Amino acid sequence: MFIPENLSRENLSSIQLKGLKKTLNNVYENSKLYREKYKNIGLIPEDIQNLEDLSTIPFLDKEDLKKDYPLALKSVDEEQIVRIHGSSGTTGKRKIMCYTQNDINTWADMFARCYELAGMTTSDRVHIAVGYGLWTAGAGFQLGCEKFGSMAVPLGPVHTDMHIEMLIDMQSTVFCATASMALLMAEEIYKRNLNSKINIKKIILGAERLSDAMRARIKEFIGVKEIYDIYGMTEAYGPGTGLDCNFHEGIHYWEDLFIYEIIDPETLKLLPDGETGELVITSLKKEASPLIRYRTHDLTRIIPGECSCKRIFKRHDRIMGRSDDMFIYRAVNIYPSQIEFVLNKINGISSEYQVLLDHREDGRDIMTVLVERAGNGSKDDDEQLAGLISDKIRRHILVRGNVEIQDPNSLPRTQRKSKRVFDNRNKNVN
Repeated sequence: MFIPENLSRENLSSIQLKGLKKTLNNVYENSKLYREKYKNIGLIPEDIQNLEDLSTIPFLDKEDLKKDYPLALKSVDEEQIVRIHGSSGTTGKRKIMCYTQNDINTWADMFARCYELAGMTTSDRVHIAVGYGLWTAGAGFQLGCEKFGSMAVPLGPVHTDMHIEMLIDMQSTVFCATASMALLMAEEIYKRNLNSKINIKKIILGAERLSDAMRARIKEFIGVKEIYDIYGMTEAYGPGTGLDCNFHEGIHYWEDLFIYEIIDPETLKLLPDGETGELVITSLKKEASPLIRYRTHDLTRIIPGECSCKRIFKRHDRIMGRSDDMFIYRAVNIYPSQIEFVLNKINGISSEYQVLLDHREDGRDIMTVLVERAGNGSKDDDEQLAGLISDKIRRHILVRGNVEIQDPNSLPRTQRKSKRVFDNRNKNVN
């Protein structure tokens, strides 16, 4: 219905080259930022004759978007802009993107593809529990829902009681949220013994990493069979650039709308399919704020081979972290996902954790990992459990840290993205 059929690899390559050339011409003619960037190295659109030439184009990074704030990437006349959206702005000035009506239409269509990929029908009722307003999430989920033809139940980040009331009254079948929000709701539904009163069949989660432990906990508490990972970011329209299918073998991304590359974040060299690195995105149809080789800083890999669903669109793995989320502890580079990997394999704890970094008076850094005891666990086992976790972290990451076991549900829950790492060494919080 919305997902293009009968495409071949040759078709997609032709579509990508055509879209790349059109986008290059657009930004060279209409974007001050891109034109100056390319003129500085002597690049003109005619230099790009095949997809392999893409690697000769310089990267675009978030720092570039600060140079002509707020509409740094504007590549159309302002009269054509019908909307703006902005990033969450957690690390400084928001990244503001602008949209033409064609951009809005493309976004709605690609999001409808995600709903189709999840096996939804027009009989589904879609409970949207993500943020509205300047953030792209709520707008994207609702746009796609209306385009697809399902009923949107657009609550956004309201209080828990209202979510539960509407889940029961509307009998919503699809729940869309961040992973943290879904866990919060799952625990509340389980605590209130409301499983028999709700009708959720599918959950679509985005905006943050979803660990295996968190996924299992949500499934257990709500009793839902299918949880899907959706990917996207404000710079690339918003959520909806890809979703995993019912086989859950990776996130299919829309290759007729984007070119994805994976690079080594340190050397900036291209990596082959299967190797983990930083995702770089080039948009092929965006008019108002096009992306050409935009460094997302999200860590993932292109999954080699064919999905069991036999669809032509390639897949990338779940986001494993961010290249700019790395912290250094005792001369070792550490990503939060490495700690999460260890915790996922340990029984007797929940999916929630925090990492605290402090500087002791003797000049040494100390890392403390807070984890919650599972609901059926005993305090008597805390010392042994903490020792096991500490040993596993030391073996996997090659550094030693303290582990403290917390009571169940004692770490804060949030409707938005969960903060995992708190670096207090210079009184700054990551």
